Amino acid sequence: MTTFTRRAITASTLALAAGCAAQQGGSASAPARGRAAIGAFGIDMTSVDPSIDPGDDFFQYVNGTWINSNTILDDRSTWGTNEMLIVKAEHDVRAIVQEAAMVGGVPGSNQRKISDYYNAYLDQDAIDALGLAPIQPALAEIAALRTHEDVVRFVARPGTGVTFPIITYIGLDEGNPDRYVAQMTHWGLGLPEREYYRRTDRQFPEIRQQYQTACANMLTLVGQSNAEAQARAIMALETQIAELHWPVADRRERERTYNLKRRAEVRALAPRFPWDAAFDARGLAAQDEVVIGELSAMGPLANLVVATPVSTWRSYITWHYVRTKAHVLPRTIDDANFAFFGRQLNGQPQQRERWQRAIQALNGTLGEAVGELYVARHFPPESKAQVLELVENMRRAYGERIDAVTWMSAETKVIAREKLATFRPKIGYPDRWKDYSGYDVRPGDAFGNQMRFAQWDWANDIARLGRPSDREEWFMTPHSVNAYYNPPFNEIVFPAGYLQPPLFDPNADPAVNYGAIGGVIGHEMGHGFDDQGAKSDARGVLRDWWSAEDVARFRQTTDRLADQYSQFEPLPGLNLNGRLSLGENIGDCGGLQVALHAYRISLAGAEPPVLEGTTGLQRFFMARAQHRKQIAREQQLRNQVMTGPHSPARYRINGVVRNMDAWYEAFNVTEDDALYLPPAERVTIW
Repeated sequence: MTTFTRRAITASTLALAAGCAAQQGGSASAPARGRAAIGAFGIDMTSVDPSIDPGDDFFQYVNGTWINSNTILDDRSTWGTNEMLIVKAEHDVRAIVQEAAMVGGVPGSNQRKISDYYNAYLDQDAIDALGLAPIQPALAEIAALRTHEDVVRFVARPGTGVTFPIITYIGLDEGNPDRYVAQMTHWGLGLPEREYYRRTDRQFPEIRQQYQTACANMLTLVGQSNAEAQARAIMALETQIAELHWPVADRRERERTYNLKRRAEVRALAPRFPWDAAFDARGLAAQDEVVIGELSAMGPLANLVVATPVSTWRSYITWHYVRTKAHVLPRTIDDANFAFFGRQLNGQPQQRERWQRAIQALNGTLGEAVGELYVARHFPPESKAQVLELVENMRRAYGERIDAVTWMSAETKVIAREKLATFRPKIGYPDRWKDYSGYDVRPGDAFGNQMRFAQWDWANDIARLGRPSDREEWFMTPHSVNAYYNPPFNEIVFPAGYLQPPLFDPNADPAVNYGAIGGVIGHEMGHGFDDQGAKSDARGVLRDWWSAEDVARFRQTTDRLADQYSQFEPLPGLNLNGRLSLGENIGDCGGLQVALHAYRISLAGAEPPVLEGTTGLQRFFMARAQHRKQIAREQQLRNQVMTGPHSPARYRINGVVRNMDAWYEAFNVTEDDALYLPPAERVTIW
C-alpha cells in the first residue's frame, strides 16, 4: 500500500487497490467469504456520475465521478483499473524479490538469479561508476564497420538488440503450427509508426524535430563528433525506411504476411544484399526456409540498405544501440532517453522509480521464475477452478450463438463448432515452468545480465528449429495483467495477475463476473472467429475454411462495424482507424454478446435480484465499463489511435453497448440519446 498512500489518489482508488490486495492475499483483513471485494456486489457505485445520461456516454456515466476526481500519476501515461492492478502486481513481486534477496538461495538457483538480477539493476550508483565502459567495445566495433556486409553481420548478431529495416526471428509456422520456422519482417524506425514520418498536421513535425534533437543529444553523450549532422542523416534515413513500410492496418492481414520462401527466392528479392551473411550471423546458416511478412517491402528495403552509405549506418546503429541499452547505462544517458521517449513522445512527466523499472526488467527476463513464486502466494487453486467453469459456460454460449447466426452456412458452422470445441484454456500459470539454468546472472552486472539474457534467449529460439512446437509454452508471465488468444495453438490464456477484482471476484454478483471477466473470455474466444483469427482452423493452420459466401456476408457486417468506429474522434482531427482496430472491436462486441448469453444461461430462468437499485442486466453492463475505467494523456491517446490495435477505453465501452439491444432495454435508451443507433444499424456478429 505504500505506493498508493504516498500519492494523491482518491478514496475509491484506494478501496479498489486494497480490495484486490485483501482478496488475493489471504490476510487477516480479507473480506469474509461471501462478501465482494469492491462495494456491496462488485461494482464501485461511488464512481458513477448520475448527472450523465447513460445513453449519451455510458463510459462516463459509470466512471465519471472517478474520472473527474483522479489524475494520472506523474510516472505514467495512463491510469485506471488495469494500471491499478499492475501497480499492485509490482508491489506483490517486490515483496517476493526482497524475500528472495534475504533468503539468498544457492548459487544457480532461481531465487539467487532473481536476487542478483534485481539488485544489480537497482544499483544505479554502480552503473554510473562504470560510465560508458560496458558499451565501449561495441562502439569501437561500430566505428570500425566498413562494408555493408559488416553492417548486416553486426545488427544480426544475437544480443546487439539494434533495430534495422529487415529483421529475422523464430516463430511458429502458421501454415504448419507443429513446427518453428525463421521469420522475416520490416522494422527499423525509432518513432512508433510510419505515419509519424509522413504527416504534416498537428504535432507531427514538432515530434520529428524533437526526435532528431534526441538523436543528436545521445550521440553527443557517447562522444560522437558532428552529432547534429549525424542526427539529420538518421532522420532522413528513417524517413526513407518509413516510406517503404506497409500501412499498419495492412499488416493485420495474416494471409498477406505469410509468405513461405526458400533462401534462393530471398536472394532474388535484392541480389546485392548480403543475405547469406545476415543468416550466418543470426545462426541461421543451415535454414533454407523463411516466412516473409511484408513481401513487397523486402526487396526495396534491402536495396535501400546497400544504397545507403556505411557512414550513415554507423550513425544509425550507434544511436539505436545506445538508446536500447539506456536503462542499464549511466543516468545521464537514461534520463536523456526518457526525455524524448517518455516525456515528449508519451507525455509522461517523470521516470518511474528505479525499483519499479527493475521489476519490469525482471519480468522481461526471469518472468516465469518470479511467476512461480507469485502464484504460490496469490492465486489459490479454487480461483483456477472457478474460472475454468466460467470458460466452459462461455464455450456453451458461443456454440449456441454460432448455431443461431444466419450469415454462416451449415457447412462452415460444423468446422466453427470443431474449432470452438478444441479451444484450449490456459488459466493462471503454466503446468511446466521455464528452465533458466543456462542463463548466467552475475551480481553487480546490470548491463551484462541484459546482454547475456538476449544471447541465451536467442540460443533457445534457435534450438527450437527442427523440434515439435511446445504447446505448453506461455507468452506472458503468470502475474501479467493481460490475456491473449494464440491462433496457431487455438488457445486462450488468462494469467493469474488478471484474475482479480474487479475483473474476477468469486464473491461478486454473477452479473458482475459475467460482464467483467466473462467479457474478456468472450473477447479472447472471439479472436478465434474475428476477421484474422478465423483464418486459422481448429488445428491452428492458416487456411481458408469458410465458404466464399460466408466470407462475403461476414465482411459486409464487419465493414459496418469498422465504419462505426471510424466515426469516433478521440482528439480534434484524429479519428479512429476502424480497420486497424477491427479485430479487437469484433472481440469486444462479440465477446460481450456471448458473455450476456452465458449469464442468462447461468440464471436458468430465474430473475436476478435488484441490488442497490440496479438490475442484473444493468450490473452486467456496468461491470464491463468499470473494467475499462481509464484516463490517458493526450500524447498516449494519439499514439494508441495511430499504432494500436485496441480502441481507446471510452470507445471499447460506448462502441460496444450501442450495438446491443439488451443495453437499450437496461437503461431505457431512446433515439434522443447520443449513442442511439436504429435497430437496423446495430451490428451483431455473434
